[in-house]
Amino acid sequence: MSPDGPASTEPVDALPTADFFDFESLLSVQEQRKLQEVREFLASEVAPYAKDWWDNAEFPTHLLPKLGGLRLSAPTHRGYSNLFAGLVISEMTRVDTSIATFFMVHHDLFVESLYEFGSQEQQDRYLDDATNLRTTGAFALTEPEHGSDVAGGLQTTARRVAVDAGTPDDGGGQWVLNGAKRWIGNGTFCDHMLVWALDEAELDAGHKVIRAFIVNGNLPGVTRTKIENKIALRTVQNANITFKDVRVAEADRFAGISSFTDTNYLLRGSRLMVAWQAVGQQLAAFDVARQYALERQQFGRPLAKFQLIQQQLVDMLGNAVASMGMMARIAQLQEDAYVDAKGERHGGASMAQVALAKSYCSARMRETVAMGRSILGGNGIVTDYRMAKIFADAEAIYTYEGSFEINSLIVGRNVTGVSAIV
Repeated sequence: MSPDGPASTEPVDALPTADFFDFESLLSVQEQRKLQEVREFLASEVAPYAKDWWDNAEFPTHLLPKLGGLRLSAPTHRGYSNLFAGLVISEMTRVDTSIATFFMVHHDLFVESLYEFGSQEQQDRYLDDATNLRTTGAFALTEPEHGSDVAGGLQTTARRVAVDAGTPDDGGGQWVLNGAKRWIGNGTFCDHMLVWALDEAELDAGHKVIRAFIVNGNLPGVTRTKIENKIALRTVQNANITFKDVRVAEADRFAGISSFTDTNYLLRGSRLMVAWQAVGQQLAAFDVARQYALERQQFGRPLAKFQLIQQQLVDMLGNAVASMGMMARIAQLQEDAYVDAKGERHGGASMAQVALAKSYCSARMRETVAMGRSILGGNGIVTDYRMAKIFADAEAIYTYEGSFEINSLIVGRNVTGVSAIV
């Protein structure tokens, strides 16, 4: 074979995968089979269409029954390991970041909140439909003027009131919500949203008490507007939501939530899943860049025959493997978490450890997708070749569920004992 012949005599699918250290082998045989089922579903139902959904900023609602059929809602509640749950999100992201984001918002925030903080009655009413995606949910916390500082800057309020005349009442009364939320994933079409608000009566008394409510998205006084002109996660339907004298039954308040500590428990879990998304983005970037380097001919030979291209691919692979290693260890830590007889949580990864995982993996992701985009040259800026979509979506992952900077400062506070945030 001449020096300028094919870069490899092996088909791409016979070459080592981006999971170069085979973290997937840590899964049980059952979990490996289930993960393969997920891959096959994504290959047939998502991969061929994801570009068009993204380009058109449209969400494939027709996919929901099929997604529900995978029976993967809140996997750890179904007996799967934390590593499996993370790898599912990574694999979804590898194919389409937007679908993975929808899945996370619905399952890891809305459904998980029902498991952790919902009463038995609320679980009986909402869980079956939500876990099977017959209904969809959102997590309404971030506000127009408060993102990273929402813990101290929350402005949406809830006021306890008597029930309107003629309105059915279970004896618990109602709450009136007023305020606004922004960047709410699934917000344009969700059936229900978990809305966080300050208790007005407690605020008048000088106390900041957080309340959380399951709010039907079609209640009078709820206005939902799609956020347009995004350059990332275009398939995800983010919304601006306003609440004007929205009445919610006491039966739809989460009685177990009274402080931002409860919110942080949910955010810690979702932040972990976003870190897994950062892994999936790197796997996707490596897949696309390697395929392109093997097929694209320049100067009479494949790009993969050039030393600088091989160095970039190796650097991308190293970033991906390092990120997977960190996340696999976090998954092990999560397996040690437990709730005692008093309902108090112990063990598991700390918020600082999760913050380091999110900041580190998202930084490596940014490097990796940039190298991948560079390998594709001009073709790296059009979605026809996938890399442009991967590159753009990475910016959302770098920012949401705590920006790189905020997560870094959470870790800095932990290792120095001094806060540089407030």
